[in-house]
Amino acid sequence: MKNIAVIGYGVIGKRVADAINLQDDMNLIGVCDVISDWRIQNAARREYNIYAATAEAEKEMKTIGISVKGNLQGLLDKADLVVDCTPKNIAAKNVIIYKKQGIKFIVQGGEKHETTNHSFSAENNYSSALNLDATRVVSCNTTSILRTLTALKRANLLDYARGTLLRRATDPWESHLGGIMNTMVPEKDIPSHQGPDAKSVDPDLDVITSAVKVPETLSHMHYWNVKLKKQATKDDVLNAFKTSSRIKLIRYDQGLVSNNTIKEMFLDMGRPWGDMYEVALWEDMLKVVGDELFYAYVVDNQAIVIPETIDAIRALTGIETDAAKSITKTNTSLGIN
Repeated sequence: MKNIAVIGYGVIGKRVADAINLQDDMNLIGVCDVISDWRIQNAARREYNIYAATAEAEKEMKTIGISVKGNLQGLLDKADLVVDCTPKNIAAKNVIIYKKQGIKFIVQGGEKHETTNHSFSAENNYSSALNLDATRVVSCNTTSILRTLTALKRANLLDYARGTLLRRATDPWESHLGGIMNTMVPEKDIPSHQGPDAKSVDPDLDVITSAVKVPETLSHMHYWNVKLKKQATKDDVLNAFKTSSRIKLIRYDQGLVSNNTIKEMFLDMGRPWGDMYEVALWEDMLKVVGDELFYAYVVDNQAIVIPETIDAIRALTGIETDAAKSITKTNTSLGIN
């Protein structure tokens, strides 16, 4: 049983904390943040041990009645591994502390690959992360790219891939703070950063991405054009995708015609926050034309990296050396069928 600390209790941090709490081979020893608002108050209601990242934060937490177990250093002293879920660029500063402490750590995809010199995707490179000191769980979009292209690659179908990403403008809970309206904003550079990021996990991928920011907050949507390596049927492609337990085939003709209807389905399924840990890929939209494959899918930007993070904990700590066993264990705990 490994002791795991979560630093940053926001969109990703709260989900990671809950997921750790569901595992029987790791122990959530505490969450740490600078906030004292409703977010950390909910952590206290869940009876998680609360630690304050700064002396000022501790003072504010205690003022509103939160029981504070200690400071960041006190939490690190008890932890075997830290999952850093703080906002972009903050984790890179925290890494200095973790390295000085000699503690294993995981950062999220907002940080650069060079922060850890290892980027992680469970179905692709689990074994390369075994017993490392650190890894970076790649971003939501990059995770989806790796899952789908790795499935095609396993089936010896993938030659090269070109994708267009429609990116949500901001996280849903922050919609009042920013985002775009009545416009779409293309990323200036082609390739967008997701393609090169996927190559940080699998350098052999021939992948180029373009991205457009669109005025919605629920999720991302991808359209892909893949050059097939050999002659294949639609069933061949679908069977390749079915080898990934974290790709969920959905049907347009069953009323799943948009990201909001897909979200509603997962809410009805009883998933916390309606979270979709899988890539939701339209099987009846998928087409094979000659040696080209066309498909589209939806990515839950708040949830897709959660199972990857749990698997990364197991890999770094060595509590499970077999990728398939870890993935199955994580899937079962999160209700991924």
